Amino acid sequence: MSSKKRKAPDDLGQPKRVLQAHSVPQSGDQSRDVTTADAHFRHLYDKEIDFKQLAEKDIDFASVLQENGQLDFTNPKAVMQLTKTLLSLGFGLKLELPDDRLCPPVPNRHNYILWLKDLMDTSSYDPPDRPVCGLDIGTGASCIYPLLGIAQRPSWSFVATDIDEKSLQYAGRNVALNNFEERILLLQRQPEDPLIPLRGRDSEKVSRIDFTMMNPPFYESEDEMMSSAQSKARPPHSACTGAPVEMVCDGGEVAHVGRMLEESLVLKEEVHWYTSMLGKASSVEILVEKLKSYNIDNYAITEFIQGSKTRRWALGWSFRAMRPSEHTARVKAAGWKKVSPPVLTIEVLSLPSDRPVDPIITRINEVMGSLELMSWSWGAEAAKGTGRTRENVWSRAWRRKKMREQSTASSMTGPTASVSSSGQCRLGFDVALNTGVSTRTVSVHWREGHDAVMFESFAGFLQGRMKDLL
Repeated sequence: MSSKKRKAPDDLGQPKRVLQAHSVPQSGDQSRDVTTADAHFRHLYDKEIDFKQLAEKDIDFASVLQENGQLDFTNPKAVMQLTKTLLSLGFGLKLELPDDRLCPPVPNRHNYILWLKDLMDTSSYDPPDRPVCGLDIGTGASCIYPLLGIAQRPSWSFVATDIDEKSLQYAGRNVALNNFEERILLLQRQPEDPLIPLRGRDSEKVSRIDFTMMNPPFYESEDEMMSSAQSKARPPHSACTGAPVEMVCDGGEVAHVGRMLEESLVLKEEVHWYTSMLGKASSVEILVEKLKSYNIDNYAITEFIQGSKTRRWALGWSFRAMRPSEHTARVKAAGWKKVSPPVLTIEVLSLPSDRPVDPIITRINEVMGSLELMSWSWGAEAAKGTGRTRENVWSRAWRRKKMREQSTASSMTGPTASVSSSGQCRLGFDVALNTGVSTRTVSVHWREGHDAVMFESFAGFLQGRMKDLL
């Protein structure tokens, strides 16, 4: 990690080895169905936390709950016990924390992991149970992100860094408490070290990183931190007791994420996704403009909302061609259109739900079969097909080009020449049939490539070929 790590104040001795994402030790949990487990974790905090129910399940939490069934958020001991109880009941995790380091709010941190799972799953053709290695920059005393990630995904592993020796000591305890020593590598870093340890010191210990994550220092100075604390109705030190090393750095979060962006311009595709949580909506806008200035077109934005007041955002970017789902990459709330990435899903047909599906599926496969695609496969159970193409094979320009090249080839003597075509996929897409209460829709989702115009052209082509079904 670089300078100093921060979590927002209103938020609730390592082995020397090379950590490889594809050598994750197997365990009994490895066989657990990922889809079923993900559904459980996704809905853990759909409703407001019921403190009385928690007290019935955990005697330690009952001891800090007030007689009126409320939690005293001015009592750090009560807040810390809430974190411990939620981790224990929801994820089977144990935690130890010092009194002078941040006590992380579980639902907020959990939201980040949920988003990362979606980001990694939807921007890959591989199954979600594949091995993945994440980097938590500034892991803190709790090491909560690696703990939450591994509890939910048995095939994941982590590299966790920090510049604070005391935080790393406690992080090591928490890794050992949960028997994750073989899946979490802790690295102490210096402020001048790169944020991503794939170059220079410690690089021999890390062979692969699939995504980065961090909750960067929010404040530019201790004065700003104290001024913000005084403006809040509930004193921030009551909910967590973060040290300045966790909450302050020169330039605040924009500078910190900007530093990771500069490193990503060197590493590029070595890491699939570079991500960070952000505490200010204005920071998202500034950083998106930076991404665009470097012609980075594959990025994702999300908003984390926990309770009625706490809002956080996350930004991720990738130099690879694989793109995430629409709901993972784009914030639907008003006002975000200007900074959102290109549209990823386009509806091309909408029919009443009583219309039979067979003619629709037949037409989709006929259209795809008429094109010279690299590949096309239809999944009947999912009612979705995936295709890949090297060129805009549906356009008149491509057909004319093909005719010219075939004409030239036929006039040549010797071996027959083939129509020239790049071997690289320029567009990967899904075509999905969705059935709702009142409508059946066909939509096209952009899965791979950097050419937004090509994706929109394909969606328009398919819409034209489907319109006689209306």
